[in-house]
Amino acid sequence: MALSRLKKKYVEEIVPDLMERLQYKSVMQVPKIKKISINQGLGAAVNDKKLVQAGVDELTLITGQKAVATKAKKSISNFKLREDMPIGAKVTLRGDMMYEFLDRLISVAIPRVRDFRGLNNKGFDGNGNYTLGVKEQIIFPEISIDKINKINGMNITIVIDSNTDEESYELLKAFGMPFISKN
Repeated sequence: MALSRLKKKYVEEIVPDLMERLQYKSVMQVPKIKKISINQGLGAAVNDKKLVQAGVDELTLITGQKAVATKAKKSISNFKLREDMPIGAKVTLRGDMMYEFLDRLISVAIPRVRDFRGLNNKGFDGNGNYTLGVKEQIIFPEISIDKINKINGMNITIVIDSNTDEESYELLKAFGMPFISKN
């Protein structure tokens, strides 16, 4: 199987560039993306069980990998929530599927966001991981707007094996993530 476009770019362009700019002595020091975790909280699923299945189906369609339903860890009576009740959907991507999804996210989905001015560069967690929230799943071309009953958002977490947020920022910037420029 041929390398995905982004994986090829990482190996041929990004690694040598980051080694030179950040003065790494070994190729193994260059940060790399370990996994991408996408999850969707479906709070309204407490009243309508079909929403969870629809969320799982949508995430499966978007990522190309089977999503799973997430269950409540504890009961909360004010929200009519019981333990082990399905309340969301999640999928974790690694390897080639991860690079394919990241490529589609950067080149197709993010440009379709309404009034888009750039991604916030404050989404880093201090350990080099980056999380961004998407308000509407309809930015992905795989989702047909006619077939959805409810517009849901999702959180996309990119887990990177780097020591600092700056290294991760440089890596994602090299991949082409459209960040708001740092002042």
